[in-house]
Amino acid sequence: MRYFIVKYLRRASGQMDEETLMSKRLRPKDIQTASVILDFKTQSVLQAHLDGKVIDKDWQRIHDYYHQHYAQTFQQLHAWHGRSLTDDTSTA
Repeated sequence: MRYFIVKYLRRASGQMDEETLMSKRLRPKDIQTASVILDFKTQSVLQAHLDGKVIDKDWQRIHDYYHQHYAQTFQQLHAWHGRSLTDDTSTA
């Protein structure tokens, strides 16, 4: 897996739901609907916005934010690309 994709869905009640997925490739639909796309191979942020507001594409800041909530998933993504979490945080 290469990409960590985050989509935010607004319910009729106004509540926001967060949906995440890992993918080997990006599909046009992912690019159109995702709020955040992290590329673990290149350690870059391909997309970052929420409710139409662009978020700074700072890899380390966004990585650390989602890592708090998805630590096991991030460990798998780093392992697939031959990097440990300490390697990742020391190169930023």
